[in-house]
Amino acid sequence: MQITRNRYLDKLISCMWDGQVKVITGIRRCGKSYLLRTLFKNYLLEQRTKVENILSFELDLTRDIRFRNPLELSSFVSEKVRGSEEQFYLFVDEIQFSDQVKNPYNPEGKKITFYDALNDFREFENLDVYVTGSNSKMLSSDILTEFRGRSDEIRVHPLSFEEFFSVYDGEKSEAFEEYAFYGGLPFVLSKKDESAKMDYLYSLVSEVYLKDIVERKRIEKEDVLSQILNLICSSVGSLTNPKRIADTLRSREHIEISDVTVSSYIKHLEDSFLISESKRYDVRGKSYFDFPNKYYCEDIGLRNARIGFRQQEMTHIMENIIYNELKIRGFSVDVGVVYSREYNQNKNSVRVPREIDFVATRGGKRVYIQSAFALPDEEKIVTELKPFSLTGDSFPKIIVRNDIRKRWYDENGILNISITDFLLDDTVI
Repeated sequence: MQITRNRYLDKLISCMWDGQVKVITGIRRCGKSYLLRTLFKNYLLEQRTKVENILSFELDLTRDIRFRNPLELSSFVSEKVRGSEEQFYLFVDEIQFSDQVKNPYNPEGKKITFYDALNDFREFENLDVYVTGSNSKMLSSDILTEFRGRSDEIRVHPLSFEEFFSVYDGEKSEAFEEYAFYGGLPFVLSKKDESAKMDYLYSLVSEVYLKDIVERKRIEKEDVLSQILNLICSSVGSLTNPKRIADTLRSREHIEISDVTVSSYIKHLEDSFLISESKRYDVRGKSYFDFPNKYYCEDIGLRNARIGFRQQEMTHIMENIIYNELKIRGFSVDVGVVYSREYNQNKNSVRVPREIDFVATRGGKRVYIQSAFALPDEEKIVTELKPFSLTGDSFPKIIVRNDIRKRWYDENGILNISITDFLLDDTVI
C-alpha cells in the first residue's frame, strides 16, 4: 500500500539544488524516511538520476554503523563526489544515531559532530543534501540552533484525512470515525484488527516518545512528565497554563511541583512534536495574551491511546483534527478573542470576551473558523456565530460541522461545511 504524500514531495522537489541542507522533521513514525527513501528517490530515478549517484545511509542500521562516525561519512562522501562532473544526492536517515568523535588532531579539543560533516558537504556544488531525524535526538530546538540560515525544514505530519481516505476501503463517514479514533500514523493502517492498532499506539506513547524525552533531557521525574501529558491529552482545546496544571497535580495527584518545572516539561513535549500550543490572540487589539493558551495533540490516535481510549468527546476530537489540518496546510493557528458589550445582572454595561476557535493565517491570508459538532437549535447557532460579527473585518468565516452533509453560505456570507468536506477540499481555504 503506497500513500502518495504529494504535499511534502512537492516541497522537497521545489528545494532541490538551492544550496541548503534539506532537513525533514516531525514526530517519529509519521513517514519521514518513507518520504525520502521511497517517494523522493523514485522521483529522482524517474528523472533519469543514476541509482549509484544517490548516496543513501541509514544510521539506525548495523550495515551503516561505520558512518555514524562523522569523519568516516565525510571521507566516504567526499571521495565519491570530489572532482566529479556528475550530480549526486546524499540521503542520511536518522541522524540522531550519529556519534560525536574526538578530533584526531586535537584529542582534548571540541569533538567532531555530524554538523561538522554537513559543513563539508555544503562546499560541494555537485552535491544536494537531505537528512531526516527523529525527535529523540533532533528536536525542533536543535534544528534552530544547528541549521539556522543554512537549511530548508520540511515538517512532516501524520496522515491528513485526505491521505488516510485515499487508501481507506469504505465510505467517508466510516473513514472519519476510524480516523478520529486511531489517528493518522501510517503504520496503523497496516494493522488488521482493533486490538493490534490500540497496542501499537499504546506502545508508541510509552515506549518510544516519552522514553525519548526522558533519555534526551535526563528527566528525573518521569511520572510527572507522564501525568502532564495525560492532563493535556484529556483536555485538548481547553484553556490552561503551567500554574493550573501544577495546581491540579498538587491537589489531585499529591505531587509537589513548581510552575517552572511544569512549563519546562511542556516545552519538552512540544519540542518532541507530541503537542502544539495555540496562543490566544486579541483580534481587534492585534496582540497576544501570555496565558492561558490551548494545547492540541499532533495525532489524535496517540491522544486517544494516552487516555486509554476513554473520553471520546467528539467536540474536542473534531476541534483537534481541524487544528491539525490547518497546520498541515501551512497555516499559523491562534485562538481568537473578540469582545462584546453586554449588560450584567446589575444592568451595567460590561466588556465580555468571546472566543473564535481558530484564527488561521498564511502570508497575507486570514480565515476565521468555528468547530461545531452540532448546532441543534437557534440558540446554539447564535452562540457560535456571534464572535464572527465582532471581528470588525471581512476576512472569510467558516463554521465546520458534523451534523450536515451539503455546504452552504448563510445570509452573512458564513460558510457552513461538513467536517469531511472541509478535510477533503483544501480549496475551501
